[in-house]
Amino acid sequence: MNPGDARERLKAMVLERSFRYRDDPPFTLASGRTSPFYFNCKPTTLDPEGMNLIGNVLFDLLEDSQVTAAGGLTLGADPLANALSVISWQRGRSIKSFIVRKEAKEHGMKSAIEGNLQAGERVVILDDVITTGGSTIQAVERAREEGLMIDRVIAFIDREEGGREAIEQFVPSVQAVFTRTEIMENYGVKNTSRRQ
Repeated sequence: MNPGDARERLKAMVLERSFRYRDDPPFTLASGRTSPFYFNCKPTTLDPEGMNLIGNVLFDLLEDSQVTAAGGLTLGADPLANALSVISWQRGRSIKSFIVRKEAKEHGMKSAIEGNLQAGERVVILDDVITTGGSTIQAVERAREEGLMIDRVIAFIDREEGGREAIEQFVPSVQAVFTRTEIMENYGVKNTSRRQ
């Protein structure tokens, strides 16, 4: 499947499984704010086809990079990083995955980050949905504390609510596979065609 087709199929999966819209009552977000639309990416990012597509789409976005690993704050980033890692190995250029814990372990090595990483590695921070950017920034800060070099941030979905701009204060290069605008435009087309 070529990159354009993979992205279109992935978008269709997001619309079918991961995007919901309702005016009354609105959804309550992790930030405490309310919104008429909600992205629950897990039904797409934890699906076998979805993981395959995500891994390929992310790998294509990183083709020009020198990153050796990808990860972010658990739980949203985990399936993205794992999908990318498997596909990268299959495509001949391994990119390891890692997990940023919400809280460092209180036993053993007391690690904040899990994975086979060394200080100085160039990494990409992933997140499933960017709203305020808080969880992504937390992952960036933890990764830097461990001596990792942040090449860029990639979100699966950018809700376009200021999160990208907040993250850009910490990492200048922020990309998104999809934006709220693109999904909403396709949602409108999908719902219009169903009414006809």
